[in-house]
Parts: sequence; C-alpha cells; structure tokens
Amino acid sequence: MAIEVIQWNEGSSEDMVWRFPDTSEIKMGAQLIVAESQSAVFFRDGKALDVFTAGRHTLSTMNLPVLTKLMSWPFGFKSPFQAEVYYVSRRVFTNQKWGTREPVVFRDTEFAMVRLRAFGIFSMRIVEPQLFVNTVVGTQHRYSTGDVEGFLRDIIVSRLNDVLGETLKTLLDLPRYYDELAVALKVRVKEDFDRYGLELVDFYINSITPPEDVQKIIDERSGMAAVGDMNQYMRFKAARAVGDAAKQEGGNAGEGMGLGMGAGMGMMLPGMIAQAMQGGQQPGSQGGVTFPCPNCKTQLPAGAQFCSNCGAKMTISVECPKCHAQAPAGSKFCSSCGTSLTGNTCSKCGGTLAEGAKFCAQCGEAAK
Repeated sequence: MAIEVIQWNEGSSEDMVWRFPDTSEIKMGAQLIVAESQSAVFFRDGKALDVFTAGRHTLSTMNLPVLTKLMSWPFGFKSPFQAEVYYVSRRVFTNQKWGTREPVVFRDTEFAMVRLRAFGIFSMRIVEPQLFVNTVVGTQHRYSTGDVEGFLRDIIVSRLNDVLGETLKTLLDLPRYYDELAVALKVRVKEDFDRYGLELVDFYINSITPPEDVQKIIDERSGMAAVGDMNQYMRFKAARAVGDAAKQEGGNAGEGMGLGMGAGMGMMLPGMIAQAMQGGQQPGSQGGVTFPCPNCKTQLPAGAQFCSNCGAKMTISVECPKCHAQAPAGSKFCSSCGTSLTGNTCSKCGGTLAEGAKFCAQCGEAAK
C-alpha cells in the first residue's frame, strides 16, 4: 500500500531521529508534513536528496527534481516508489548529564597528584540534520539521546583534562573558577559537537570533587583556620569536658564514668584555671618558666596575675637592680645584662627580691 500522508508525532522527549517508513512505498504526490520543531531528510537509494523544513510539502517533480532524473515514470509521474524520510527533531534537548567514569589525574600545587571526579549537565540541539543522520544515525529506525550520550560524555571528559591543567593550579581555588572552567570547556567542546551537526547550547559544571582523603585534609586545614588561637581553643575544650562530666555524674547509666571523669578533671582543674587567669602569655613572657606564689608557694606560670590556689595577686615583672630592665616574674637572670635575679623574700608582701635590690619592686618595702 502506498503512503499518501507522511508525518511524525514525537512519542518520547528523548527521540532525536525517526525513519519513515519501514517497508511501505511512497506515492508521488503524497503530503509530507513537517512540524516547526522538525526537519525531514529525504533519502532514495541511500542518498540524501533534500531537506524539508516546517510546513506541508507535496512530493512532486517540482520539489524533487533530482528524484525525477534518477527514475523513469511510466504512469505520468504518479507511480509509487521506495524511499525513506528521516524526521529529525530540532528542539533543545535539556538536562543531558555528563561525568567522569574514572577519576581524572590532576597535578595540584598544594596536594601534588590528585584524582578528581567531575559531574555536570548540558543541553544540545541538531542544527545540521543531514550531517547528523549521515555521520551518527546511519540507517537506524529510531535514534535517541541515550544512544549518543556516552559518546558525547567521553568527548567532554577528554577535553576536561586539558582545561583543568591550563586553568586551575590548586583545588583550594576551585570554587572561584567554576564559571571560568565551564566557559573554557564549552568553547573547547563546541568544535567537536559541530563536527557531527550538533550545537552545544548550555554547559554547566555541578561539582569537581577530590578523593575522601584529600577532602579530610582540606577539612582539617579549614578547622585549624577557624580555631585561630590554639590556647583559647584548648581551654574551651577543657571547660566543656568538665561540664559534660558533671552532666554524666548526675545520670544513672553513666554515673560511674561521670565520677571517674569528674575526679580526673578535678586534678587538671588548677592548671586550667591558671591558664585561664593568665589569659595567654604576656609580652616578654618565657614559655615553660614558673615561679612560686609568695603566699602559698604554688608553682605558677610566668606572667600569671593571680595565684590559682589562693588567689593572691602576683607581680607581673621584676626590675633588674643593675640595668633596671623589666624581667618576667620568676626569671632567674636578667635577659638584658645577665644579672642574677634570685634573692630574698620581702618581709612585708612576700614578693621575691632581686639579688642586690634595696627595695621591694612590688610594695616598696626596704630590703633587709
């Protein structure tokens, strides 16, 4: 039976090309209907003779002159003939996914060699129907985006290697280069798409991720930067541990654990209080240097303003009797001239007197 009306009502949003018909013959004078979003490529004996755009076309000797020369028409040019019409969808195919099957090796200036995975989406459309059918579709009856997706994905990933090496230096700069990488990759891939009659309309990079071990290193660096002053952070953690231990002590299930932690933290508490009162090392303090409290003899860190045991106020510095330079309390020698600063105790306030000092630097009492 000869076909008199030829048209394609697209059944799936993923269909790109559909061939009509399989075995039926086309009658001369048949109506070829092409929608606005379609093109129709007319084939005879394996040769593409013409491309029809949107509208209603009557297959006649006027619009098929090449076909007229190839055939003889013994019945007044009305004899049915064998031919194929490939309908090509010209609309934009959106939400096409691309991504790396295997990690891409990237030379990073901060982390050396890093394996990266990248994912994104793109949209495309067919701009040269005859070229697309001849180079990609061939003689297939139906062709969809799923048939070409793997091929296009491999093209994108292969170009990604070059773009990453030319644009990016380290993963730490990646967030501010997403748009630049997408634009550069779109320009690089455009020529490959053009070769098959396709246009790359939109291209986006959704994520570029390193392996988990590299992500942990980045998280650790971020955490260190967020902490800032490590001494302040450790004091905060210690105080929080004391509070958690106290909460556990009041419970039933964790009562034994809470008591044990409470006892252990009780032994650590004086040292933590000393650091909290100290408020960090004072300018000129010496790390690791301690001095006894003049009231209760408890060893205190250099620069402490109050005793962690009895609460007595401490002198912050000692004046050298020779050069009169200020030295941290508890210092044994002057850092300027080397004079010994160890001496007797003030009879009035209990402060340490520098060797040879005539008056107490804390209360002004005459040395005896």
